[in-house]
Amino acid sequence: MASEKDIFELSGPLHLTTVDWTDVDHRRMIAASMVQGVYIMQRDRQENRQVSEALAPPWWNFFDFELHTKLIDDADSSIFGAIYQFKPKALPNNTLSTHSTPSHIIAFRGTVTKGDAFSRDLQLDLHFVKNILHQSSRFEIAMQAVRNLVASGSPNIWLTGHSLGSAMAMLVGKNMVKNGVFLESHLFNPPFVSPPMENIKNRKVKHGIRIASSFVTAGLAVAMKVKKNHEQRKSGFLDLAGWVPCLYVNPGDHICSEYIGYFGHRRKMEKIGAGEVERLATQHSITGLFMDAIGMESHEPLHLLPSANLTVNLNRARDLKEAHGIHQWWRYDQQLESRTYRS
Repeated sequence: MASEKDIFELSGPLHLTTVDWTDVDHRRMIAASMVQGVYIMQRDRQENRQVSEALAPPWWNFFDFELHTKLIDDADSSIFGAIYQFKPKALPNNTLSTHSTPSHIIAFRGTVTKGDAFSRDLQLDLHFVKNILHQSSRFEIAMQAVRNLVASGSPNIWLTGHSLGSAMAMLVGKNMVKNGVFLESHLFNPPFVSPPMENIKNRKVKHGIRIASSFVTAGLAVAMKVKKNHEQRKSGFLDLAGWVPCLYVNPGDHICSEYIGYFGHRRKMEKIGAGEVERLATQHSITGLFMDAIGMESHEPLHLLPSANLTVNLNRARDLKEAHGIHQWWRYDQQLESRTYRS
């Protein structure tokens, strides 16, 4: 039996009867709904729901999108993503902005805990932790789909994803920046590989640990500056500065909450006159620097970003499941706080 949360008419953003594409809340809600559409497509597949029984289509049809392409994992045939094309049934009214309207939205789901896709998703979760998600065939499929769409000349393409899917979207977005293409990106509960220091209640202790970590990381980076690999990473990190993805995090979700400290700590370091130290530290991970120092191969951590628009959900979640869920991001009763950070 289908969950109530899977059914658009019961849990979707039905209040968005008129969409203002210049409204950041509308953009967030629709991007999240597109991701939910991918989740439900995979569940439709698992439950063997036929076209007439499928629950996924309302999640995009309601906003005048059509399913352009399903993205299928070659390892387990699961649906991990989708490309949606905007095809309005009527001419936009004057509250809409064609400049802000996406022609296509490319969405990626996160890990599903039930069904035959779980083992493959778990494998890719581990790939993310080890910073080798770029070596997976799923990433190659996603990357090729985005390249093809960009090459077709389609304007204003969006990337969006949730959890593992947001990591996939971030990786695709970073690679497109290397080719000079900056795609608007909406990343929900993006994973951050780090001890969850945001969970430390004592602010002085937490701030002290962050300061110490920044100086250690920056010190190692300076010591390793003669290494070619280090210089390549530094250049790649700075090249990303013009890309400002939208990150959506919940403090109660230890999978993504460290982004709050990652960006917020920069301003605190500026205030104490250590801004240069922090700018250097945010380009590196201690693990990666250590592996470089001992001559072992390391890969650039995916979660490192110079710039972002960070939105934090200040509503208290009941548990981790709710804090990490996609559903919170299309609700209209959430207390959200947004801030843009630029390197």
